[in-house]
Amino acid sequence: MGFRIIKTAAATVLSVLLAAAVGIPNAQSAGLLAILGVETTRKRSLRTITARFTASLVGLFFGCILFWVLGFHYWVLGMYVLFGFPLIVKSGFKEGIVTSSVIVFRVFGQAEITLHVLLQQIELLVIGLGSAGLVNLIYMPQTEGAMYVIRKEVDGFFSVIFTQMARTLREPGYIWDGKELIGANTAVQRGLSAAAREMENHVINPDAAWNVYFYMRKEQLESIQNMLQLLSQVYRQLPHGDMVAELFDQLSGDVLAEEYTGRTERLLYSLEEEFQKMGLPDTREEFEVRSAILQLCRELALYLKIAKRHKMPVGLKQEKRSLTAGE
Repeated sequence: MGFRIIKTAAATVLSVLLAAAVGIPNAQSAGLLAILGVETTRKRSLRTITARFTASLVGLFFGCILFWVLGFHYWVLGMYVLFGFPLIVKSGFKEGIVTSSVIVFRVFGQAEITLHVLLQQIELLVIGLGSAGLVNLIYMPQTEGAMYVIRKEVDGFFSVIFTQMARTLREPGYIWDGKELIGANTAVQRGLSAAAREMENHVINPDAAWNVYFYMRKEQLESIQNMLQLLSQVYRQLPHGDMVAELFDQLSGDVLAEEYTGRTERLLYSLEEEFQKMGLPDTREEFEVRSAILQLCRELALYLKIAKRHKMPVGLKQEKRSLTAGE
């Protein structure tokens, strides 16, 4: 049983009891409004409730005009659907079509337009949607622990990817199936969804640290794909490739660190200086392979710059620790 179902049940019972307590006829309608108002995040709940409440007022006003002019006939309900729904959509509150229909149909059922009847409908809206909003604001499940687990999963995939890249540089004939790349992409997408939900649950001062982290990993995945394309052009083993393989070995460990260490970056700069001191290629084949390795190093530098640019604390309350985006 999902927690959203439990929240919906609580909001439904609360709204029906409150509506019955204030003497609103057919108090169960408040439960229907509460069901429509329960959402997965606090921000989305506030937006939805505001849209539904406003749409209901628009629908109530339009429906009362129709009933006052045309009377309480069943075909008038069809007129309301035919012209009222487009009006609500054009007003920018299409989420509130159903709630507005509940209110208008209640007015039709009472077959009278008086101030008392109209105030009852507004009370019903406040109770039904308000109960849903209250339940949403009181508690939302925390996702920070889940994001920490996803982060570790992503870091693990990245570590294996860099280990495989190092092996490919040492053994150009080695064939890697690349399943970790697919796994990393899937985990990053899950992390982005979880981070978005976490931000939506903080109405005031939302923490974007997790969102930044997973977007960083998404950017780095694109950089890794570019590196893999360059790696496919390294069809011959060279000392240059073995030297760059050591960089990826280092990176496979650094990526698991909780903060940017800068070790791979320093090694990369030293290696580039060493490359500049080496002689020129003797054959076209060596030129092509060394060119691909050099471009691979430049793409690696871009990857590391992304990590440095987006390094920021990522809090995990359950562990009472501060994390920073790794390499």
